[in-house]
Amino acid sequence: MAWVSRSITVAGLILLAHACYSAQEHAVTASLTKQHSPLHQQSENSLPTDIYLETLVATFVVSLGLVLGTPKLRPIRWNTWAGKIEREGEAGFLDSSGEVEKDFRGNPFASLESRRGFLDIRKQRREFTEWAKGNEK
Repeated sequence: MAWVSRSITVAGLILLAHACYSAQEHAVTASLTKQHSPLHQQSENSLPTDIYLETLVATFVVSLGLVLGTPKLRPIRWNTWAGKIEREGEAGFLDSSGEVEKDFRGNPFASLESRRGFLDIRKQRREFTEWAKGNEK
């Protein structure tokens, strides 16, 4: 799908370049006409409507191509985003070309899940007393 958005963007850029070239050529021909005909009345040298329309269409096509090529937005809440990572894994973070996004780092809770738990002193004391009573017999 990436090639579709890129081709739309390139087509829009070509249209925009043509509109700019047409506007420049119109300005040059209008200034030459003004210089070579002193009897020519001072008229408005505004751009023709087709150049305006081509510029607007080209801008819309470029914007459409750029919007189609953007990746999906991530959730704003960190815990929602982390939940998506846990549920979907790497499959939830594939870009338009089918590769995993470069900033995907895996489960954000992995370090919390792999750390040692809290020490339960009462449990250890109970186990020790049972061990000590077992050795006295």
